[in-house]
Amino acid sequence: MWPRRQVLRALGASVALPALTPALAQFRVEVTGVGATQIPVVIGRFRDEEKGPQSISTIIRADLERSGMFKIVDGPVPVDEAGTPDYNGLRARSASAVVAGSAARLADGRFDVRYRLWDVVKGVDLGGQSEPTPAGDLRLSAHHISDQVYEKLTGEKGVFSTRIAYVTHGGGKYSLVITDADGANPQPARVSRDSVISPAWSPDGRSLAYVSFEENRKAVVYVHDIGAHSTRPFANFRGSNSAPAFSPDGSQLAVTLSKDGGSHIFTMGRNGGAPVRITQGTAIDTEAKFAPDGRSIYFVSDRGGGPQVYRQALGGGNAERVTFSGAYNISPALSPDGKYLAYISRQGGFKLMVMELASGEAHGITDTAEDQSPSFAPNGRVILYSTRIDGRESLVTTTVDGRFKSVLGDSGNEYREPVWGPFGR
Repeated sequence: MWPRRQVLRALGASVALPALTPALAQFRVEVTGVGATQIPVVIGRFRDEEKGPQSISTIIRADLERSGMFKIVDGPVPVDEAGTPDYNGLRARSASAVVAGSAARLADGRFDVRYRLWDVVKGVDLGGQSEPTPAGDLRLSAHHISDQVYEKLTGEKGVFSTRIAYVTHGGGKYSLVITDADGANPQPARVSRDSVISPAWSPDGRSLAYVSFEENRKAVVYVHDIGAHSTRPFANFRGSNSAPAFSPDGSQLAVTLSKDGGSHIFTMGRNGGAPVRITQGTAIDTEAKFAPDGRSIYFVSDRGGGPQVYRQALGGGNAERVTFSGAYNISPALSPDGKYLAYISRQGGFKLMVMELASGEAHGITDTAEDQSPSFAPNGRVILYSTRIDGRESLVTTTVDGRFKSVLGDSGNEYREPVWGPFGR
């Protein structure tokens, strides 16, 4: 058996985990490193934002700074979205863009959240938006503004309004927790006295698949409907059922089953049906992930000796080995554009690696030694993973080149097995 907790989990072994304290508080965000190019932006305080429960401008500043793409600078700011920028004053502060807005309370108790973005270099108005928002959704509205600012200034979609999920354990219970991408608004999706592991988002963001041992201490795959707050068993065959992953179109899941003996990868329709075996032979095959085009899977197998990442077409054919550097490579994750493979390699410690699939070149992008569970953001720009920092398991985001990182955590909690949700909120 491979001596790695995550692989043992995928095979359904009952692994003892250290007790953790419940992680239901907002993360403290620590930003380190410097991006290759950072856009200097001025973010003004939104007019009347102090009358609501959230500081919209503070959230936007934190979002943009955490991305590694922006540097927040001081400079003159219009009083609100209807104002006129002092372009000369802003240029004197080397600002490239400025954001201003307002959050007026409406008669029905909602807030009319407005913003406008100006290109300081060109001296042009880049537009804005008005979004009537319930008080409880002001943070989400701020994330929407951050997404739009990010896209207007970089040409790529922002991921600030997306969600992440992770697992924590404390007080004798395991929790599968969903939060905003910045760690705010934590909501327990599943709480159990038995292990909860291997969460996986559906591509529509409405469901989470995971594995739990709550039925007779046996590994069973469940699917949790987030909106309905309901959970149903998905794969509960003889032996172990583990490592779920949704297909890109959401119509099926890949799972690791031992119902035929050994450990093999199967696909099953999202609404059930007979499992179809994908991998053959006597090797241990697990941790399947669909390629973005849905035509093949990447998975971990020991068919060559130690665990390595392989690729196999769903239409048939032989598995092709993908990782060659190092004797132990696990936990594959594909970028949404299919250009990069993130995985964990044992090289002195357990390191997060990123491979450019076209060239096969792979590079370690962390300076930690206990990395686990990489997951790409839906825009492919950032990777979320867990690692041990100062003796505590933490969540970290890193740009694909490893130059800019944000540590999500606080003084009393530990986090593991993070997965980044899709676009769509």
